[in-house]
Amino acid sequence: MAAGDRPRRVVTGHTPDGVSVVVSDGPVPVSRALPDDGVFFHEIWNTQDAPAPVRAVEPVEPTEADLTVPPPPRGTKIRINEFLPGHLDERGLQSPVHRTQSIDYGIVLEGEITLILDDSEVTLSAGDIVVQRGTDHAWANRSDGITKVAFILVDGQFDPVLAESIGGLDGLMHGGPRD
Repeated sequence: MAAGDRPRRVVTGHTPDGVSVVVSDGPVPVSRALPDDGVFFHEIWNTQDAPAPVRAVEPVEPTEADLTVPPPPRGTKIRINEFLPGHLDERGLQSPVHRTQSIDYGIVLEGEITLILDDSEVTLSAGDIVVQRGTDHAWANRSDGITKVAFILVDGQFDPVLAESIGGLDGLMHGGPRD
């Protein structure tokens, strides 16, 4: 799969008689490129509540609702981000420093990516998993190859003591297609 190619997504469901079936099988319907940043976002699925309603067939394509980073209240998102090499800013970052009120599981599928935190950096390689827990962070592909990361985002809520220690909830990322 070349950079920007939409990943295949298989979605299951049920017939009116309750028989398990494949409802769709093909490229993800929503992908977005940020060419100046060298990032592609492939929206795989999202849910709007917990517990997530399980229907025979979804009434609308859930990924066409919005392209914001955090999931909706009580919701989830799964996306694959591709980080192209050679798109670092003057600070050596590929994404802006940002924080979301969510628990994000990042699974490196291919390549190498650096997670930048307030006081440290950690480089992750294919097979590594990061559990990103509402911290200020940024991403940087400092390698020569494409990096692909699957992100599963789960809505969260900051503990009041933590919220106060980080200066409140101002500055949270609420929109835009960045992770």
